[in-house]
Amino acid sequence: MAKKEEPKKTSKETKKKVTKFNQPEINIGLIGHVDHGKTTLTERFSGKWADTHSEEIKRGITIRLGYADAEFSICEKCKLYVVGEKCPKCEGKTKFLRKVSFVDAPGHESLMATMLAGATMMDGAILLVSAAEECPQPQTREHLMALEIMGVKNVIVVQNKVDIVKEDQALKNYEQIKTFLSKTKFKDAPIIPISAQHNINIDLLIQAIEEHIKTPKRDNSKSPLMFVARSFDINKPGQPPKKLVGGILGGALTQGKLKVGDTIEIKPGREVEKDGRKNYIPIQTEITGLKSGGDNTDELSPGGSIGVLTLLDPGIVKSDKLAGSVVGLSGKLPPVLRSLKLETHLLDRVVGSKEDIDVDPIKLKEPLMLNVNSAATVGVVTEIGKDEFDCILKLPVCADIGARVTISRRVGARFRLIGFGIIKE
Repeated sequence: MAKKEEPKKTSKETKKKVTKFNQPEINIGLIGHVDHGKTTLTERFSGKWADTHSEEIKRGITIRLGYADAEFSICEKCKLYVVGEKCPKCEGKTKFLRKVSFVDAPGHESLMATMLAGATMMDGAILLVSAAEECPQPQTREHLMALEIMGVKNVIVVQNKVDIVKEDQALKNYEQIKTFLSKTKFKDAPIIPISAQHNINIDLLIQAIEEHIKTPKRDNSKSPLMFVARSFDINKPGQPPKKLVGGILGGALTQGKLKVGDTIEIKPGREVEKDGRKNYIPIQTEITGLKSGGDNTDELSPGGSIGVLTLLDPGIVKSDKLAGSVVGLSGKLPPVLRSLKLETHLLDRVVGSKEDIDVDPIKLKEPLMLNVNSAATVGVVTEIGKDEFDCILKLPVCADIGARVTISRRVGARFRLIGFGIIKE
């Protein structure tokens, strides 16, 4: 029986109710090599700078997954695609199209595990390529291959920073992008030249998003399933006990609905130690509030990034301690797995490395980085068969048989993507 957390005193604010709001319909990833403009484009769409963590601001790169929402509209007069209620070109009235949630994934090579966690929540993606650099850069290749492996089908390519290069350089870069895409499953993806910094061709990009990345059909009748990408404590030091709020889980709902008042289960749960052995027990708690795009609501369906306010002790969730967990109704979640048997599908070449390196067969006792849903763990290989291997996990995962797992191997100082596996047992 899962242990129920003792509730913390929570603020009345967590039980605020809103009868109506526009929930984002879709999650779109912003991916690509470091410094190619993902966070700048996020700000252009939403007005929100996605790098808000102090270390991100200091280093000037995205470290954690960033989230921001945007409302797309079309001008009823001049038919310009815009963000917001007023047309900037003719000042005419606009017609609301839909609300979109963007997932800003880090482009630095050392943060590939974070990008892979974000890919599990993407319904489509925008690949940013800088016109000022040769294409493809290492993480341009790695991110696109990750999308292919994770089954993300709808992709738009953005040729960014066209304002800082001469026309011949922009055209040369455009041809490089086309050649690169021709060797992938995304050879027909539209390529949109823009300047995120100077708001050039953003209207054409919005149009491309509306035409090529449609809202997927959701099955809200299924039991809810949420992948947790972030978990945090919003209480400030010295906050009076009466104003303390419980821990918050951030991520994406992939099916079903969550409601305020639901009793939820979180797996794998908390790490406990008994008789010198470490184990994980599921956590049960109550939903005290739901947020989407800063709005409070009583109920959420799949679409966009969400925040789930709970009665959890903030100490359990702070600093992303529950990132990689799965949330659902009590007794309805997939099993917790401490070992995996994977049907393997290896690539011919290591992805993300500047050198051209062949992918060698999996080795016995080799430590591999495995991404399962939004979780990242290390699996040590214990047995090898034909196109399959068994491994023991350093951290357990909550996943169904048949789930897809990305496989990365240490090459030099970094883990590099080498293929994927399907959980057999």
